[in-house]
Amino acid sequence: MRILLIIISIIGLMLTIIPSILVFTQNMTLETHKQLMATGMILWFGTAVFWIEGQD
Repeated sequence: MRILLIIISIIGLMLTIIPSILVFTQNMTLETHKQLMATGMILWFGTAVFWIEGQD
């Protein structure tokens, strides 16, 4: 289960980085960028809290 959460979290991070690059190179519209960034944010914050452990 933990591996699945890590994979989903990484996909969420990729959805926040790759669209920014595509908008910069003018290969994606701003509206699509906003939708993918919101989806990536939800994926990251929805899954990362369950597998990242605190470093005390």
